[in-house]
Amino acid sequence: MSSAQSQRLPALVLGALGVVFGDIGTSPLYAFKEAFAQPHGLPLTPDKVFPVLSMMFWAVTIIVSIKYVLVMLRFDYRGEGGVLALLSNTLSMVRERPRLTWAVSVLGIFAASLFYGDAVITPAISVLSAVEGITVAAPGLTRFVVPIALVILVGLFMIQRNGTAKVGALFGPVMLLWFFTLAALGVASIVQTPGILAAVDPRYAIRFAIDQPHWTFVALSAVFLTLTGAEALYADLGHFGAKPIRYGWFILVFPCLMLNYFGQAALVLRDPEAVRNPFYLLAPDALLVPLIVLSTLATVIASQATISGAFSVTQQASRLNYLPRLRVLYTSDTSAGQIYIPVINWMLLVAVLILVMSFRSSTNLAAAYGVAVSGDLMIGSVLLFFAVLFGASSKLRLILPLLALFLFLEVCFFVANISKVFEGGWFPLMVATFMFTLLTTWRRGTEIMRARKDSMTWDPTDDVDLDLSDVARVPGSAVFFSSSSVGYPSSFLHNLKHNKVLHKRVVFFTICVDEDPVVDKAHRLEVERMESGFWRVQAHYGFMETPNIQAILRQCAEHDLEFHEMDTTFFLSRETVIPKADNGGMNIWQEHMFAIMVRNALSATAYFRLPANRVVELGMQVEI
Repeated sequence: MSSAQSQRLPALVLGALGVVFGDIGTSPLYAFKEAFAQPHGLPLTPDKVFPVLSMMFWAVTIIVSIKYVLVMLRFDYRGEGGVLALLSNTLSMVRERPRLTWAVSVLGIFAASLFYGDAVITPAISVLSAVEGITVAAPGLTRFVVPIALVILVGLFMIQRNGTAKVGALFGPVMLLWFFTLAALGVASIVQTPGILAAVDPRYAIRFAIDQPHWTFVALSAVFLTLTGAEALYADLGHFGAKPIRYGWFILVFPCLMLNYFGQAALVLRDPEAVRNPFYLLAPDALLVPLIVLSTLATVIASQATISGAFSVTQQASRLNYLPRLRVLYTSDTSAGQIYIPVINWMLLVAVLILVMSFRSSTNLAAAYGVAVSGDLMIGSVLLFFAVLFGASSKLRLILPLLALFLFLEVCFFVANISKVFEGGWFPLMVATFMFTLLTTWRRGTEIMRARKDSMTWDPTDDVDLDLSDVARVPGSAVFFSSSSVGYPSSFLHNLKHNKVLHKRVVFFTICVDEDPVVDKAHRLEVERMESGFWRVQAHYGFMETPNIQAILRQCAEHDLEFHEMDTTFFLSRETVIPKADNGGMNIWQEHMFAIMVRNALSATAYFRLPANRVVELGMQVEI
């Protein structure tokens, strides 16, 4: 690390506190409590408190500290992390194995779909668990918990349009205060019952699993709640880099979380009645109200990070052609990663409000929470296993047994959580199934539609040539957008057929979204000069980049292809999809779903920010 990077390290660590660690950092609000919450929790006895606490300590140590912080952060894909980056990395390793490629693709897309279930549940359970603190301070206000939580959540989603650039600077300091508070509350309780530190011994967990497998199975779904948010450590790799995340985790976050969990366990050993809300009961009465306020701020920050993550995953899925073009607003002039997608924001808000009003408490939501996250973690381990197994480095294969251990533990967690399907686990599975259907339907539909369109076009490499001898040529440049890098675009053929005129210079323009997160500017353009004033331009972008048409046109000048705005006309094709059951495409209901998605997709004019007075759209019908 350079000296300049070293000087920025404290600032990056502070920033990571508010973005990377928000979700996992608020888990103490509900994780330990849920292990003993009745009627589905364990009986509160010392012989169960020590094993559960030991399981929590070693689960966080193995899955978060070792798997994510020490191992997965090394598997960046061109500097980026996250499930779609990991999917791209793994696909690059298994490209020569078609069946495995298909299986890996399905797993990766389902993992992304599960993330949307997580994005709905995280704001709901986090804010509810924080607001429930008022029942400790004033039990008579219990009936106001849900209304207050709803107001906070509506406010949270309402401010998304303004972005987090202005208030983002406060996230790090607030979370720093939060983690110091977690540690202080935990230490104060541990000092009174120091014997609780013996739970660090893994033999408590191992003996419990051997002697009482039934109760171990029950405890696993609650123990897993300590891991929620772990995937953010990998997903935000590109924003902060590995070193700030590692420093923040080992120096601050991990010790503070463990001190608080141990403090809660020590408290319930002294006072079993405190199990109703051990987190808030750690605090002296005089500090209870400030702690509720701080907890609410921390959960809002954790929710904000999850919502922003949903925007990012949606944008990446759209660019990888798993979703249609969507309206994306940039909320920061300096950070391209700060975006706002209106349709996703309002869909999440409706889902979160329905969830809160249906489940009404963090305890009821806890059953739903683990299914989505445990599925995500398990699929991530599978993808990483294949990436290492088929990767080029033989040394990396030495960690395959370690990856097998991660996968074994995560399968255990997933089985424990999936057993609660009827208690709430159905909700994230329903959300994931819906999103998986949308993602795969759009992908398959666009492939079919492209094949249908290609059958209606001519490939310039074929023997069939266009006769342009009698076609009038007019001054200026015409840019015809095409989804294919070969052949004549349908918009070009339609223009030639109906208008019987061509511009002096004709450019076939294709934007290629590569499987890399970012494409170097030096490899951005491929420009080919053809005959009769024809050109073909391919612009390459990574799936985490935003195409900039104006910048591309300016860069074309380096290849002797200059554009003047007032002399350039952009031709686009707008397709109308006609579902047809016997056309060898998809199921008829999928075809209708795809047709609806096509109709509601953002127009290319708006998406590429083309000057509206220089655009000509030519319609065509496509049967699928």
